[in-house]
Amino acid sequence: MSKDPREAARAAEAQAALNRVKRDSESLLGSSMGRAADHFSGGDAPKGDKIELWGRRIGRSLSLVGVIVLAWWLGHQLKVW
Repeated sequence: MSKDPREAARAAEAQAALNRVKRDSESLLGSSMGRAADHFSGGDAPKGDKIELWGRRIGRSLSLVGVIVLAWWLGHQLKVW
């Protein structure tokens, strides 16, 4: 392998293009579901703090239930169902 700086620049540019293709080709649903699963599992809680972890899990689950109930109530009020 030669030490030509132009080849190194081309290789870096090619690697960056491959990374962009990989990032952009992810399915919207798959990446969104992964982030949602991480969010609802409390992945951002401090390590070793079980109370904080379960508090976040319970709170986020209850908020999801609340959004579903409010959406149902709104649909019922608007006579959608």
